Amino acid sequence: MLVGTVIGTVVAPIQHAFYVGQKLLLVRTESPVDGTPAPEGVLLAIDRAHAGVGDKVLILKEGSSARAIVGDARAPVRTVVVGVVDAIEIDGRATYEQGAQGMDGGHA
Repeated sequence: MLVGTVIGTVVAPIQHAFYVGQKLLLVRTESPVDGTPAPEGVLLAIDRAHAGVGDKVLILKEGSSARAIVGDARAPVRTVVVGVVDAIEIDGRATYEQGAQGMDGGHA
């Protein structure tokens, strides 16, 4: 699993039938330690957490697990937003708290 921030949405009028009615999000992956960009870069993910632009989210980037979450073993999906993050704590130190200003992890 990865942590990231939703930076946008995607609308695709021509798409695979599986994606009809699915909310697609662009998510910038980040280090949970300090919020710096992660090597995975920006990912396109199906939203299963009712996330929106600016939300810090948990991202599942494993094809078979992603397909299990959407309930379709043949779905053409690899990446799913599975949760909205309220806080991140590492070694007893908060690196992110939703709505907090000035923390290492920034704010939503």
